Amino acid sequence: MIRFIAVRILRAMITIFAVVTFAFVVLRMSGDPAQVMLGPDVPQEAVDAFRRSWGLDQPLWIQYLAYIKSIFSGDFGVSMRDKASALDLVLQRVPATLQLTLPALLLKLVLGIPAGVYAALHRQSFADRGVILLAVLGFTIPSFVMGLVLVLIFAVTLGVLPSGGQDTWVHGILPTVTMSIGGIGILARFSRSAMIEVMGQLYIRTASAKGLKWHDVVWNHALPNAAVPIVTIVGFMVGSLIAGAVVVESIFSWPGIGRLLIVSVSNRDLAVVQCILLIIAAAMVVSNLVVDLLYGWLDPRLRSNAAH
Repeated sequence: MIRFIAVRILRAMITIFAVVTFAFVVLRMSGDPAQVMLGPDVPQEAVDAFRRSWGLDQPLWIQYLAYIKSIFSGDFGVSMRDKASALDLVLQRVPATLQLTLPALLLKLVLGIPAGVYAALHRQSFADRGVILLAVLGFTIPSFVMGLVLVLIFAVTLGVLPSGGQDTWVHGILPTVTMSIGGIGILARFSRSAMIEVMGQLYIRTASAKGLKWHDVVWNHALPNAAVPIVTIVGFMVGSLIAGAVVVESIFSWPGIGRLLIVSVSNRDLAVVQCILLIIAAAMVVSNLVVDLLYGWLDPRLRSNAAH
């Protein structure tokens, strides 16, 4: 088990390192922050001074080594626009993002999994077909389209919900629903498929033949085994909560991490963008690591395979 954990942690560290490196290189190839911050009409002397003050005149490999060293020392850089700690700016937006992502995750779990299980237990019924249709629509329609449709219906046409802002809890209804619809569809589809596969196994038929109540067969035998693939999807959703908020926060003018990322990318605010990408990558890697460790704890065969 120790070796299994060590291998998974090592892979997680390598993944985060690769993401950090990729983000660093791509951001510096995407444009000159000096031109964006100062404007196109600024004299070249001012541009050169700006680049020197932020170390952008150094070779790329020197900038990279300095960046890696600063990360290990806990320094994630300073915002070129706000002249404040990039990490502090990001952490200030975390509560607003969590106000959307946590309720959205709860809706995905509460609605998606039961809908998929119910559809599997009533296969080929009208309810099953309805769940499949809604699930397909949910995860195929892009979130920005879904958000605009909800705004058009509930804010513009009916006028019952606000179209943006963060003044009251009511302002969070539309963005939360927008973030959750796709996940509900995905969980419903995977839960249905997992339950259908498990219900066709021999041990389920054996349990039914022994005279066990249908309720006990489903809850004690089918659901625990169907939960294994569902855990993977849930783990991915948990890790991608912040990344999923980027589009939704922009649509509804929600002052969270996602909106900060859009603004920082447009301004080429390198330190803030790198900090946000690092947090997103770490969240996804850690959630996947937790899922791997959970699998290893539940299924000893995975631990023995990892040992080889």
